[in-house]
Amino acid sequence: MTTKTIEQAAPVVLSLDDTAATLEGVGGKGASLARMAAAGLPVPPGFHITTAAYRRFVDANGLQKGILAAVTAAEAEVAGSLELASARVQTLFAGANMPDDLADAIRQAYLALGGDLPVAVRSSATAEDLPGLSFAGQQETYLNIRGTEAVLEAVKKCWASLWTARAIGYRLTHQVDQASVAMAVVVQELVDASAAGIMFTANPVNGRRDEVMINAAWGLGEAVVGGLVTPDALTVDKESGKVVAEQVSTKEVMTVRSGGGTHEEPVPPELRTKPVLSPQVAAELARLGVEIERMYGQPMDIEWVVQEGRVSIVQARPITALPQPPADTSE
Repeated sequence: MTTKTIEQAAPVVLSLDDTAATLEGVGGKGASLARMAAAGLPVPPGFHITTAAYRRFVDANGLQKGILAAVTAAEAEVAGSLELASARVQTLFAGANMPDDLADAIRQAYLALGGDLPVAVRSSATAEDLPGLSFAGQQETYLNIRGTEAVLEAVKKCWASLWTARAIGYRLTHQVDQASVAMAVVVQELVDASAAGIMFTANPVNGRRDEVMINAAWGLGEAVVGGLVTPDALTVDKESGKVVAEQVSTKEVMTVRSGGGTHEEPVPPELRTKPVLSPQVAAELARLGVEIERMYGQPMDIEWVVQEGRVSIVQARPITALPQPPADTSE
């Protein structure tokens, strides 16, 4: 059986917790979400669009030759070179059509989530979150996407974001084979979060492994991930779940849902200096963080959201840079 035949036989859609959701098939983000969903962790329901779907789209439109021609001409050290290569590839994707059977499979999976509901459409690359490398933020996420045609368009944009200038340059610098990479996509029910943020299951400031550090802000998580807001910072003791330090920031901006997407708006005055997390929610986050860390056997960087006091996990990846823990000075 040829490689092409194998790819055509591979599923283009998988349920979120499918045991067949491997790194090669659903990318780094997707594989991590699949693992957590299968373990019963609070991950929003959804499905994977596999790398087989990406390759089918590229093959059906004859894009690979043009992609590699654009990328091969790029040089990381030449100003504007990466941007030009990326622009050429984006044009190729924008003008390409999704095969009918592929589009139908994605439509059916979306409608099976519960009908015409808002979702998050997240890129998940095969060269993402590998040991020693961090591709965080290099590909796109689209929030509050609603309707089958809007989902299909967001999927195409996620596929094209495999070829952003930043991603092309990073792969060039780290000698990742541009011809071998592919993009999967995760589609998940959107949690209309009142608060969101990032959690580190070891203290990234001092390296202590017995502490969890949580950054928290109002609204959806994009304002935190994008650095648009200074979040609250909480340090939680792993064993007791107690908050041992808390820095409450003045939070000026929050990301909220709007028609067909999201936008930033000012935080209501009464919330700007109010702590985002209660001690109970902070303890629950830390408990989940410890569970995920044990599952992976290493400190983790976790994205989370909270809706009406309920915590959901939307991403987890190994921490790629962490200080050595302080020396044990106890007798």
